[in-house]
Amino acid sequence: MNISPSTSALNLISSAQQKTSEAAHEIASYQVADDEVGSSDFNSTDLVKPLLSLKESELETSVAVKVLQAENERIDFFI
Repeated sequence: MNISPSTSALNLISSAQQKTSEAAHEIASYQVADDEVGSSDFNSTDLVKPLLSLKESELETSVAVKVLQAENERIDFFI
């Protein structure tokens, strides 16, 4: 089975999209109180995991784009 770089990159982009969607949903579903700022009930650590997931998705997408660019340059070189 031969997997091309473009297939791997597209799979990575798809995975990053799913991860982004899940993290965004989790952030949007977070309960926000009217007096959240300065409140003892506010726990910023609850947002850390989905925010890190968004950053991870950004990096994965960036890597996938670089893979696609490198493959395109390689193809152009041989044409």
